[in-house]
Amino acid sequence: MRVLADTRVWSEALRRRSKVESDVVRELRSLILEHRVDIIGPIRQEILSGLREDAQFEKLEKHIAAFPDIPLEAADHIMAAQFFNTCRTKGVQGSNTDFLICAVAVRRQRSIFTTDGDFPLFAKYLPIVLHETRQFEQNKSSVRGKPRR
Repeated sequence: MRVLADTRVWSEALRRRSKVESDVVRELRSLILEHRVDIIGPIRQEILSGLREDAQFEKLEKHIAAFPDIPLEAADHIMAAQFFNTCRTKGVQGSNTDFLICAVAVRRQRSIFTTDGDFPLFAKYLPIVLHETRQFEQNKSSVRGKPRR
């Protein structure tokens, strides 16, 4: 299944200067190598917003240019509004962009790759599929031959 990676995932991969690569970054890298990652314009905008230096903006813009936007349609925005209303009646709040991500994922049959804790709440009421990070060999550790839990 193709995956719609949200802003937090892209930000962790593109903006962090940590020498240790997180599971999220490894997963995004694997998905990119598998040609399974998608993006929408509002996520691209969030990734590029708030950068103080033109050089940093241009570098990030260049990195994500290889990923064309999924074209948005009026039906995506209508479904996003419906999702917003559904969740709101259940006491669950979210941003317009979050619900647009959900709508695009449902309409285009994508899973959502996110570290945002709101999405598991949305999943209780919306027909979204959340992408789970796979385990990587370098992260598996064992004690006395048994996997660590």
